[in-house]
Amino acid sequence: MAFKIGFASERSENKPGETARTAPQQTATPRKSVAQVYFAGRNTTLAYYNDRFDLHRGDMVYVEGKLEGVRGCVTEVNYNFKIKVSDYKRVIAVVDTTVSGRFFMAGSHFVTFDRAALPASKAVGWFKAPVKEEDEFVSGRDDTAFNLQEPGSMNVSSAVADRGREYFMENKVKYVCVDGAKGYAIVEGSEAYEVEFEYRDGQISALTCSCFCSYICKHEFAAMLQLRETLELIEKNYADEYERTGYFAAVSKGTLFAFAVDGKETGSLTL
Repeated sequence: MAFKIGFASERSENKPGETARTAPQQTATPRKSVAQVYFAGRNTTLAYYNDRFDLHRGDMVYVEGKLEGVRGCVTEVNYNFKIKVSDYKRVIAVVDTTVSGRFFMAGSHFVTFDRAALPASKAVGWFKAPVKEEDEFVSGRDDTAFNLQEPGSMNVSSAVADRGREYFMENKVKYVCVDGAKGYAIVEGSEAYEVEFEYRDGQISALTCSCFCSYICKHEFAAMLQLRETLELIEKNYADEYERTGYFAAVSKGTLFAFAVDGKETGSLTL
């Protein structure tokens, strides 16, 4: 069964404590404002100066300062103000939750074979703040490889395997995609972790995670279980679609609705 999403949306008003609403791409002219931003995880609302975006109530944003990296929801926008700029931290990013494309049922996830529908570059912004220009990242790789159908060959401890299996069963693998041989996943733990890997002919190699573990971790194990299940469902039901594009992205059903559907006042869904 195919699930098709294609809509343009308007924002709805929300109060502190409600699910953060979504925001379309910022194409309007920026308007200077002071925004009240609610952080559900901290149950607190703080004021931020904005001079980069055309903000509206319901936008999901990231800010600088003590709550840097924590996603918040705009609850009020004030355009009539006079402030000392040095007293305020700024809004640094607005989350892009626009989604348009065709999705298919795949167990606990929806899967798409359209690269433009929900690319990893967009999905990661739903969970993590943008990378700073001054941030430096390095990565390494070894020659370790294993068969995806045999997760036991990953050589992980029983404790890591058990926790990874729990993450998988609890749908903590929010997003996974494969483009050619390159793979990527987002796993939600104490924060959102990024898992990268290579996938060729059933073999996984170059597996890394953004957590601090120096060994194969529960996030990687969970991502591999989700990848295996998703590929099995694709092979059974959508093999032609995958073969045609050489690409798929799978997003958990709850995640897609929470970010791309919930709070939208206009648009259409075809099931």
